[in-house]
Amino acid sequence: MFGNMGFFLLYFAVLLIVPLWANARVKNTYKKYSQVASSSGMSGAEVARKILNDNGLFDVTVEPVKGQLTDHYDPRQKVVRLSESNYYGNSIAGAAVAAHEVGHAIQDAEAYSFLRFRSALVPVASFGSNISIFLIIGGILLSASGLLLAGIVLMSFAVLFQFVTLPVEFNASSRAMEQVVSTGVIRNDEERETKKVLNAAALTYVASALVAVIELVRFIMMYFMMNDD
Repeated sequence: MFGNMGFFLLYFAVLLIVPLWANARVKNTYKKYSQVASSSGMSGAEVARKILNDNGLFDVTVEPVKGQLTDHYDPRQKVVRLSESNYYGNSIAGAAVAAHEVGHAIQDAEAYSFLRFRSALVPVASFGSNISIFLIIGGILLSASGLLLAGIVLMSFAVLFQFVTLPVEFNASSRAMEQVVSTGVIRNDEERETKKVLNAAALTYVASALVAVIELVRFIMMYFMMNDD
């Protein structure tokens, strides 16, 4: 009884506190360093273009996109999209984010294994994420363990996607640090601030993975309890 109670307390702590903390951390860190200009004075667009050119990725374009922290790399269209503040601004945060997204472009060009695996998982993970909860709820309401198990199996693909995302993101950040240093985008004394921005962003992916695992474990426990009955 205590074990189950302890798990559910941990579940709600992870579900509520961890994502809020990670989200607040990345927003506060980004806000702080988006107000600090980089020594190079290069805009995020210029940083992205320089790193792309230095790596021979002349076919990848760089475009602005509306919103805050909406930066991403689109592998289908070969486009690095940067939020307008990062695209036009010359902050340390903007340089870090731009370099990170270019890191994904470099991964794509090199056929980075985890990125390819994640891309292959997208259809089944998306399907599992959308359908699994209905099967799980149906299984719980109808006391149908088979239905619940089917939902758990589908949800596991979505959880796997979250975990495969971690090495993809950490590797992109590692590549970003290497590139901004080697290309002279930042000085040595700016490395610490750049790492803070990249590490804060990585926390959101770690938080998402933790929540996904806790959620999956909770339903697995329900499945075994249902079968015990």
